Amino acid sequence: MFTGLVEAMATVLEVRDAPPGCRLVLSMPTLAAAARLGDSIAVNGCCLTVVDVAEERLGFDAGPETLARTNLGALRPGSDVNVERSLKLGDALGGHLVTGHVDGPGTLAARRDEGEWSTLVVEVSRELARQMASKGSVAVDGVSLTLVDVDETSFSVALIPHTLAVTTLGRLRVGDRVNIETDLLAKYVERQLAAMTVR
Repeated sequence: MFTGLVEAMATVLEVRDAPPGCRLVLSMPTLAAAARLGDSIAVNGCCLTVVDVAEERLGFDAGPETLARTNLGALRPGSDVNVERSLKLGDALGGHLVTGHVDGPGTLAARRDEGEWSTLVVEVSRELARQMASKGSVAVDGVSLTLVDVDETSFSVALIPHTLAVTTLGRLRVGDRVNIETDLLAKYVERQLAAMTVR
């Protein structure tokens, strides 16, 4: 479980073939020292398991399902990613409950920069948009954000200068693909409502 409060940006050092998936090697100087084999770390919002620790580098295996359903399959050496360690019992929950299980892709449809602030408009499937509500929460590439406007196939978020500076969201361009995780509570509500209509 995560909060969506990104701890650092890491840089991809290597994308190594490991059929049927790949091994991602990331440079993570600020987090690697405390990492242990088997730890869960969210990479662009996708929960991955640490399988290799070497000085300031961490290795993760990503399977074909992960590569196909997230933007991790597009990573190349030099790419930057958002990283967050999993919560420990008793940790402060500053963002919202994020599982690290990406629900689907989104595409940056528009970006409005006003001084040091930005508003992003992201296109998503109708299925994902149904699990969103204005003033609710969403994770975009692992970053906990508050929804501004939501319609049938898109949503908008307003980003403060700090978020733009310390996450990869500040570098997004129109057309870029992002990982979306909707709010956990919204999934349960939708499931319960669907079950009620079947009766």
